[in-house]
Amino acid sequence: MRLQGPMQAWGTQSLFSVRDTTRFPTRSGVIGMLCCAIGKPRDGDLSEFAPLRMGVRVDRPGVVMKDFQTAQDVYKAGDGVSNNPSISNRYYLSDAVFLVGIEGDEAQLRRYYGALRNPRWLLYLGRRAFPPSKPVWLVNGLQTDTTLEEALKIFPYLCTEKNREKTSRLAMIMEDDAGSVLQRDRPLSFTQRSYAQRRQSVRFITVPDRCLEEAGYVSE
Repeated sequence: MRLQGPMQAWGTQSLFSVRDTTRFPTRSGVIGMLCCAIGKPRDGDLSEFAPLRMGVRVDRPGVVMKDFQTAQDVYKAGDGVSNNPSISNRYYLSDAVFLVGIEGDEAQLRRYYGALRNPRWLLYLGRRAFPPSKPVWLVNGLQTDTTLEEALKIFPYLCTEKNREKTSRLAMIMEDDAGSVLQRDRPLSFTQRSYAQRRQSVRFITVPDRCLEEAGYVSE
């Protein structure tokens, strides 16, 4: 999956007036995207996603930015409208590009792959206001004869040749039971906002020799 857009947000601990973002896509955000693609409602059973393993390659890390927002006439949780403006700080990634892979049952992955090409609902990059600027679905994005790690290593670079020449290595974040990065973003229920922890490891790889547009992998 290619996650590319002017703005992305992958929050793990957003609370009230502060909406955070991590520096790379979260499992909950990617699972939410798959739910949109196949048309699974917010209160749907998420158990089918539990066996999947996820990895992220950071082709362009982007820059963390912040929006300061105010809203008037906001409805209160109990009843009525607040007389005070609602103030929030919303962080997001600007100009980031990620290659995201998932590993699991082949039939299940084929279903998701087809749905990403013709999604039931609109896809977005962490928040509904952040649509992808290029298709998430990729030609040859379904790999059946290699590991997740190898697929992420060899898939063509998603940015331009000019960027590739300036980049010496790429970060790759893999789900790893022995990993040192602990993050609470494994969704158990979207309606109840219930999440479990998972471990990840970070490693660095060389930049692929080819760019996407030059390798015949461009989306149709």
